[in-house]
Amino acid sequence: MSFTQTSLQLVLPQSPFPPLAVGFFGLGTGYLVYGTQELFGYPPRDERVDLATGIWGVWMPGFMQFLAGTYLFLGLTLFGTFTASPPLYMAALAFTAFGVHWFALGWIRLRRADARANVGMTVAFLLISILGIIVFFKVGDDPVGGVFIGLACVYVAEFFATLAPDVPVLRPAERVLGFSAWAPACG
Repeated sequence: MSFTQTSLQLVLPQSPFPPLAVGFFGLGTGYLVYGTQELFGYPPRDERVDLATGIWGVWMPGFMQFLAGTYLFLGLTLFGTFTASPPLYMAALAFTAFGVHWFALGWIRLRRADARANVGMTVAFLLISILGIIVFFKVGDDPVGGVFIGLACVYVAEFFATLAPDVPVLRPAERVLGFSAWAPACG
């Protein structure tokens, strides 16, 4: 008795439409929700507001960016539906990482956990933001490079805002964080 092994090759067509809009919409909405609360203090933080912004943080910027990043990685590496390019790979990295980042931020907010643990995260995401600046300006995609400048500002401000509970002189950094959060959302 013999078995013959047959192989099935699935070929998917190239797509000119990577899901960048999904990731950017999630990013922008997240910063508008969080930025408004951080910059203007509206609505004032309490348990209900933290629950609401936490849910927004998990679903809009968290889920939408993670979905876009994962979809891009799969399209670039496994399915071959997107043309391999450094900017698209950078977008996949950024959307996936920022999506997981927003899952954590949303969960911390809705559970009212101690945000001081975010200090190390700010350094890692500042580095991803700097990489995005380099990649997107190098290929001439200035608007996206500008978004990454805004993101870098967010993580510098977040670094100091995270330290503010222990260093009272840094308390204004929380408002700066809200202002810098609007830069990527509006840029």
